[in-house]
Amino acid sequence: MQKLTIEDLDVKGKKILMRVDFNVPLKSGNVADDTRIRAALPTIQYILGKRGRLILMSHLGRPDGKRVEDMSMRPCVDVLAKRLGQEVRFTEDCMGERVEAEVAQLKDGEVLLLENLRFHREEEKNDPGFAQKLARLGDFYVNDAFGTAHRAHASTEGVTRFFKQSAAGYLMMKELDYLGKVIGNPVKPYMAVLGGAKISGKIDVITNLLPKVDQIVIGGGMAFTFLKAQGFEVGSSLVEPDKVDVAGKLLADGRDKIVLPVDFLVTDALDIKARKVGELQEVPAAQIPPGWKGVDIGPQSVEAFRSLLKTAKTVVWNGPMGVFEIDRTAQGTFAVAAIMAEITATGATTVIGGGDSAAAVEKAGVAAKVSHVSTGGGAALEFIEGKTLPGVAALTDK
Repeated sequence: MQKLTIEDLDVKGKKILMRVDFNVPLKSGNVADDTRIRAALPTIQYILGKRGRLILMSHLGRPDGKRVEDMSMRPCVDVLAKRLGQEVRFTEDCMGERVEAEVAQLKDGEVLLLENLRFHREEEKNDPGFAQKLARLGDFYVNDAFGTAHRAHASTEGVTRFFKQSAAGYLMMKELDYLGKVIGNPVKPYMAVLGGAKISGKIDVITNLLPKVDQIVIGGGMAFTFLKAQGFEVGSSLVEPDKVDVAGKLLADGRDKIVLPVDFLVTDALDIKARKVGELQEVPAAQIPPGWKGVDIGPQSVEAFRSLLKTAKTVVWNGPMGVFEIDRTAQGTFAVAAIMAEITATGATTVIGGGDSAAAVEKAGVAAKVSHVSTGGGAALEFIEGKTLPGVAALTDK
């Protein structure tokens, strides 16, 4: 990596302003899943171990520039303190004279968590004045929040303009290392597994990957737009009519590289919000009944995907194979998660591209059995698309 890293900084006795991604799910006022907090621990522990004075900043939820008590960072304090085995201080804001006074009281090896950045509208607007106020809190800046690296916000991009040295943390380094390998220099055969509801969000990904991969396996709701482009009837399955021609062009460009499901699990009724599904049956891809909709890939597709993927040396996966939020329609997604674990055990490099895919491997119990699970769904997707991530580009070059 050609960017400055945390190990390039002399942090002892210095104030380190660090962007983390503590955008964690909350339930009844408590942290329901501390995965993102745990992901930042290596960098946090390194700085504290080197006797740096650490100031952590993050967003949580979408408060839209207003103070929303249910989106306070406060629940993260006890979780982080327990993980670190030391006190974590907390401030009621993220910038201003009062916060600067609290930062000034920090001693070597101590840590302070700021209140939700997005309580201020200026954060997402990348307001220079707001970024400068944040910058006053530190001597060095460290970004370890890969999940927000695709956003040019005050705490990810704007703030770096007020520091001589801005470095990447260990999580950021790990993300860029794994994603960089699968995009820039993958060991062949190189394959991608893409799912999710809509093709519209994956067009740039497919376009960027097609010249590089040996195969692209496609599942999820987006598969039906491809099937429609081939002339198949798909019942009431999710289709983007304005993207059928695009799907047809991708199929033509991809020739024999794009692999679609051969069968589906279909239902006559679906209510995702209520987590309810009606009658289910398995049917061939060409025989989806009128009024029924595909909600998962079928067992024949799972076996076809397994046969293909077990020959791969590098696989990147982004997007579930169906409605994995409901147990009865999650088996295809969990099967692919299991395949990822299987091929990792035999030497393949497997990178899970964050978001729902990360949730799927976690729920399937195989997160520790794949090579890397990205903490940033949107950031990982844009990186795979070949886009420049503002939060990365803003860091100091070596």
